Amino acid sequence: MASSEMATTNRNVNYKSICSLCVLFYLFLILLILSLCSMLSLLKSIPLSKPLQRWIYHLFSTSTGSLQQKLHDHGNINNFADFNYLFHSCMTINVAKQLHSLLVVWGKTQNVVLCTKLVNLYATLGDISLSRSTFNHIQRKNICTWNSMIASYTRCRRYNESMNCVSELLSLSCVRPDFYTFPPVLKACVDLVDGKKMHCWVLKMGFEHDVYVAASLIHLYSRFCALDDARKMFVDMPVRDVGSWNAMISGFCQNGDAEEALCVLNSMKVEGVKMDTVTVSSVLPVCAQLSDVVNGVLIHLYVIKHGMETDVFVSNALINMYSKFGRLQDAQRVFDLMKVRDLVSWNSIIAAYEQNDNPTTALGIFKEMQFVGIQPDLLTVVSLASIFGQLSDLRISRSVHGFVWRHGWLEEDVVIGNSLVNMYAKLGYMDCARTVFEQLPIKDIVSWNTLITGCAQNGLASEAIDAYNMMEERRTMIPNQGTWVSILPAYSHVGDLQQGMKIHGRLIKNCLYLDVFVATCLIDMYGKCGRLKDAMSLFYEIPRETSVPWNAIISCLGIHGHGEEAVKLFKDMVAEGVKVDHVTFVSLLSACSHAGLVDEGQWCFDMMQKEYGMKPSLKHYGCMVDLFGRAGYLEKAYNLVSNMPVKADASVWGALLAACRIHGNVELGSYASDRLLEVDSENVGYYVLLSNIYANVGKWERVVKVRSLARDRGLRKTPGWSSVVVGHVVEVFYTGDQTHPQCADIYKELRVLNAKMKSHGYVPDYSFVLQDVEDDEKEQILTSHSERLAIAFGIINTPPKSPIRIFKNLRVCRDCHNATKYISKITERDIIVRDSNRFHHFKDGICSCGSLFKQLAIANKSVGRGVIVMLAEKENEEMEMDLKVGI
Repeated sequence: MASSEMATTNRNVNYKSICSLCVLFYLFLILLILSLCSMLSLLKSIPLSKPLQRWIYHLFSTSTGSLQQKLHDHGNINNFADFNYLFHSCMTINVAKQLHSLLVVWGKTQNVVLCTKLVNLYATLGDISLSRSTFNHIQRKNICTWNSMIASYTRCRRYNESMNCVSELLSLSCVRPDFYTFPPVLKACVDLVDGKKMHCWVLKMGFEHDVYVAASLIHLYSRFCALDDARKMFVDMPVRDVGSWNAMISGFCQNGDAEEALCVLNSMKVEGVKMDTVTVSSVLPVCAQLSDVVNGVLIHLYVIKHGMETDVFVSNALINMYSKFGRLQDAQRVFDLMKVRDLVSWNSIIAAYEQNDNPTTALGIFKEMQFVGIQPDLLTVVSLASIFGQLSDLRISRSVHGFVWRHGWLEEDVVIGNSLVNMYAKLGYMDCARTVFEQLPIKDIVSWNTLITGCAQNGLASEAIDAYNMMEERRTMIPNQGTWVSILPAYSHVGDLQQGMKIHGRLIKNCLYLDVFVATCLIDMYGKCGRLKDAMSLFYEIPRETSVPWNAIISCLGIHGHGEEAVKLFKDMVAEGVKVDHVTFVSLLSACSHAGLVDEGQWCFDMMQKEYGMKPSLKHYGCMVDLFGRAGYLEKAYNLVSNMPVKADASVWGALLAACRIHGNVELGSYASDRLLEVDSENVGYYVLLSNIYANVGKWERVVKVRSLARDRGLRKTPGWSSVVVGHVVEVFYTGDQTHPQCADIYKELRVLNAKMKSHGYVPDYSFVLQDVEDDEKEQILTSHSERLAIAFGIINTPPKSPIRIFKNLRVCRDCHNATKYISKITERDIIVRDSNRFHHFKDGICSCGSLFKQLAIANKSVGRGVIVMLAEKENEEMEMDLKVGI
């Protein structure tokens, strides 16, 4: 017991001894530090030897190994005090903190110059909080210090803090702003009100004539689309340097006024101010926007003459300009001559080939970019998404999606998400496109436009309209030019004239209806909704310097059967000096085909090659085959297909097959169908077309064989439907429909009309019923076709003698076409029917396509055929393929 107590006592004594020693050690350490600190206070006045300096530095900054090594490498005593060298050595936040510690040790924390540099250093390295903390500890701030803090906030995109900081400065009476204060503040203004407040301070301080401040004001007003204010600032400048001219040119470019930008450039040349690299980089996109290739080439010559071709920014701008002109060889030459290429250079040349429908070459350049070790960024992947969409490569497209997902770019930038939506839309996988769209964390107006366009281009007009309505429910989304260009074709497809006219009204309020692209969509909408006069009126109101509106109105005239007017309008287009393109001839040849103008179509086809040097594409050949075939010149059509320099695609063989069906040429039709199924075996319309050729001549075994083949491949028909607009409601009818609430009244009206038609000479054409039933049942089948149901509904529910507009997803059958002529005469109504191929205007028992029927009747008679089969398909049997050749 005693021994244990003694042991405990000894342990307590040892513990107390150790504690005492520790206290003594810490006291000694504190005294040593105090002594050294007192020594440091004399460093400014006491010359120290180099070894002593290094010893003190080592003692107080053992953690700053990188700075210590820099000083050791730098050499002598003078360079040790050269803090500029140390500031340039700081590449990370940690090293900057070490330098800050050294400034504290040396007692230079109130040196305004060094602390201002430290403020800039922290901001440059991305830590604005340390920058502000350093700024706050400076007791006597001069204007340079304030300017550095303001500029640091702006550089880090902390615009509100920048504005608050300048407000603090302006509230002081001891520090006066200078002309370096306002440029970063003007850049930080988030709205025009703040900008004008700063402009008032500029005027109050008398800096409005400083070229640097004035150029910043021009940039400010240009950014907020106040070009009149920007121009006034520019005109009032007593002295303009090249930066001022660049600001004004850039302002017009940002606001889409390319012509004014070129005017400013010309004035700049007149005053003898030479372009620099910034001027060239700003004005080259203007040349591309105006399609001014001459000015673009002249600027390129200026670049070569003044030795600017080595500038990376200039070379990138040249590549982009030449790509917009479609001059890929010149773009490639500029790229090849570049001695230094950055990522933007590679992105520019890849995008050049991608945007000019050359995805294969673009993919090859991307592989070359990978070979030289350049890593892709967001813009590279945006181009890749479009490339693989054009190549219809679903597997690699999904790989691109996976690459984006792994890098987390879908959440980082909405642009890459939009490109993925567009990629899947081009591939035709709208379910995948919608899935990506729904996964986007932020959806901008481009996201919605891309989804709407994808739906419309894939034949999903109703889904496009639904997407547009969803977008409209989000009040933050303001439709722009791209929105209208996306949604108007969808309304055109479903024939919703009223909604299209509502959009037209909104466009008039927004002053966008005269925009050439929007107006072209309006022309197309009015034309496809049966309002050709409105389409023509709008055409003559808008600018017509480019081929886009001309192509649209020629196409509208064509689908309405006005081929001669389309040819005349084409001649007017040439007379006005408008440059024609491939689309012009597609529209023109299609118009000739609809109107049966064989000679005029042949003349256009020859002129395209001889006078304009254009090589016909598959669309042009498809139009010519359709033109010859419809007119009964099957041998000419076959010879043209056989002698084509390119391999015929589904549209060409489909046009020939349709012609064989019209004229009952079973042998040639069978040959065409074999070729057709080789290139496109998944289109059920082609099987339907072939089966009906056999059915027309009574070869029922072959009919069964063709239909069985389609069923074995899992192909199903699309039922025929017709829609009619009554009031604000769109009513849709299917063949044999008996579900409508007014079903009894509709069929009663049809029976009355049928009796009246027979009294006027109507005879049902039973050749359009390919079922082995009695004649009375055949007549009932014909009567229940969807367009007749829609017409009867329209007669019941609209005022007498008012027009009726019908829209069909298939072509109108010959018997319904004949019956509608009688109905228009009996009811004294204008009946406009738009089928999958064209318009039919019925009035007083005459159809607008009457001349074509007559011509085809003569052609059929000349080959000994008694039945004219044209423009139609038996809705109750199978789906007619949608031959939109040349439309």
